[in-house]
Amino acid sequence: MTAHKHPPEAGQTADQGFVRHYLLYLLAAASEGVSTEFHAQVRARGVRVPEWRILACLADEDGQMVTQLAALALMEQSRLTKIIDQMADKKLVTRRSDERDRRRVRVFLTATGRSLARELVEDARIHEAGIIDQISPAQAAILKHVLARIVALHGPEARPAGERRTTRPAEEES
Repeated sequence: MTAHKHPPEAGQTADQGFVRHYLLYLLAAASEGVSTEFHAQVRARGVRVPEWRILACLADEDGQMVTQLAALALMEQSRLTKIIDQMADKKLVTRRSDERDRRRVRVFLTATGRSLARELVEDARIHEAGIIDQISPAQAAILKHVLARIVALHGPEARPAGERRTTRPAEEES
């Protein structure tokens, strides 16, 4: 495999280092910064961050199967199952067997969970609007489009489990 050398980006010199201009660092640092702010709000409501993720996913589509929910909530299925148990104890979610395949389990919001999810999603929208106000709606739209593309290419649902990418995206599109 041939390594590709790319010239420094506009306004960047080679001596400015690697990390602060590395895509994965920028993605992680941006996520960490804005997530920390919102997660403090979530915890102030008595909700743990993994519970928030599950509530948000179920607010979008109630009755998801555990495997789908784990992928969307960015959690390993075994960890998700433990958190769902705790959320069921708090009367936020309930589990039911799938009507077509009794071996499959679906997770549903309770009335309490639905109300809490609705409130937290609204808080998240307000938080997101504050971030967008710091850049611009046009930049936010571009950023969301680019990130959605990266997720589509490399996210948990981009390819079958265990399968590694062997071609670069540019090769796939041609």
